[in-house]
Amino acid sequence: MRRMWPEEFNAIISGAEEVMLETPAEAGEAPLQRKALKARITMQDYERIWPLAEMRFRLGERDGKAITLITTNPHYHAWHPKDGGSVDSESDSGRHYKTDYLVVHFLLDDVKETSPA
Repeated sequence: MRRMWPEEFNAIISGAEEVMLETPAEAGEAPLQRKALKARITMQDYERIWPLAEMRFRLGERDGKAITLITTNPHYHAWHPKDGGSVDSESDSGRHYKTDYLVVHFLLDDVKETSPA
């Protein structure tokens, strides 16, 4: 895997919070825990990165790490994109507008690890 995260989207993940996701376990097994990046991004940014969904990318700024945007993976349903609210604003010209946000998660793992899902 040699795909690098596109530099033009670095601002989307630069302020992301590192979190631990825990998926439910099968009977008799321990829950699966995975590191992830959690970010609140605009709907417009989400639409720009949508074509990158479910693909694994190396991170240049975090050497040795890779990310995968969670969108439809059933194992991580609880962390699929969620409503992140909206913000009403007013432009300099006095026009009102609304910015919609989503909360997204990127699985975060070492480049040498295989991704189980």
